[in-house]
Amino acid sequence: MKIAIGADHAGVDLKQDLIEYIVSLGHEVEDHGTHTKDSVDYPLLAGRVARAVRKNDADLGVLICGTGVGMSITANKFKGIRAAAVSEVFSAIASREHNNSNILCLGSRVIGLEVAKLIVKSWLGASFQGGRHQKRVELISDFEK
Repeated sequence: MKIAIGADHAGVDLKQDLIEYIVSLGHEVEDHGTHTKDSVDYPLLAGRVARAVRKNDADLGVLICGTGVGMSITANKFKGIRAAAVSEVFSAIASREHNNSNILCLGSRVIGLEVAKLIVKSWLGASFQGGRHQKRVELISDFEK
């Protein structure tokens, strides 16, 4: 799978570690920045990753900021994006299986590297279950019209 990844200044270190980890899991990673700890506006990075996922330039996306919340709010403004801010494995899996999330948002000030790795591996390994969840995802998509 091809994963688009982006982070603001608060998440740049975690992003770099997760790039290496995601590659070690056998995936391709497209890094949308940022690359320094200089202050940057997180909506710009969220937009880059959301556009890549929306245009199918990437299969899924990962966004990292201090809490994951700002990235999630921004990414969800894009049609077809279902971004989930999570800080533990159960919600990460459920967001893929039940909500067909296509962007994972993490908070570098909320979780550490090892928890982030568990979340990413679990999220990437999960898949949408469809069935009764399909109607609900369609209802969410209807709000975009």
